[in-house]
Amino acid sequence: MSTTSSEASIFAERVPAYLKRLERSTAALLPAASTDPERLHEAMRYACDGGKHLRALMVYAAGETLGVPAEKLDAAACAVELIHAYSLVHDDLPAMDNDDLRRGRPTVHKAYDEAIGILVGDALQTSAFEVLATTEALDADQKVRMIRALAHASGSLGMVGGQAVDMASENKTLTLAQLESLHARKTGALILVTCQLAGIAANATETARHALERYGKCIGLAFQIQDDVLDQIADTATLGKTAGKDLAQHKSTFPSLLGLEQARQRANDLFDEARDAGRSMSDHAEPLLWLADFIQQRDH
Repeated sequence: MSTTSSEASIFAERVPAYLKRLERSTAALLPAASTDPERLHEAMRYACDGGKHLRALMVYAAGETLGVPAEKLDAAACAVELIHAYSLVHDDLPAMDNDDLRRGRPTVHKAYDEAIGILVGDALQTSAFEVLATTEALDADQKVRMIRALAHASGSLGMVGGQAVDMASENKTLTLAQLESLHARKTGALILVTCQLAGIAANATETARHALERYGKCIGLAFQIQDDVLDQIADTATLGKTAGKDLAQHKSTFPSLLGLEQARQRANDLFDEARDAGRSMSDHAEPLLWLADFIQQRDH
């Protein structure tokens, strides 16, 4: 694993400001908890609290690499986080992964109830497209392209389709190619689209778009391999969600197919490839290099 460069630490200093921007964007879009129906709006805000906000940071990191002002990235960063939050709420439902813990506290359907969990996911999903449609920082063509990209990434050919395949794969042994295809949709699609949204905001060249997509695909797969490894070796308190769920549900994972050490090496190779893609795109790719290092070092 490569070490974080002194240059890359510059982006780390800006991360708190980017997270503040995300918080403001989300708070401005979501109705106040006191707005009728209060319980739904309170639960929507509950679902958005916590987390590392890596997907939003990827939007900002890719955009900064391409020289895009932060105000042109806020809507996209907010939108992908809302889609991610909705997906977690629905993934945790009894009909899906049936989990009681998320981000170290009760899942939405446990803190409220199952019906509210369904409605919260529905509302967060539509809010994601509302923030893209109503931002004044982008032109009409950019808005439409972003809405189309995010809809594709989060729909039946992306994240939702990946979840359907994941559920159908319980108690089955997948090939490595099948497992990579599953996670390219379930996890990778929403990570990849963060880079695509930044490229749209930048009106990036074809060369830059291809490098961004290579970066996003590598990070997306590496991220999932990491999740599989952590699910096997970390405890529930560290993860903030129930550990050992994959084994309990008899799912194929990268460690189960490759072995633990080979899975770790595969993830490390993908992080290195992502960094190469970042460097090929720009001499100012320090934000993307820092983010690859940051994700590679995570323990939850």
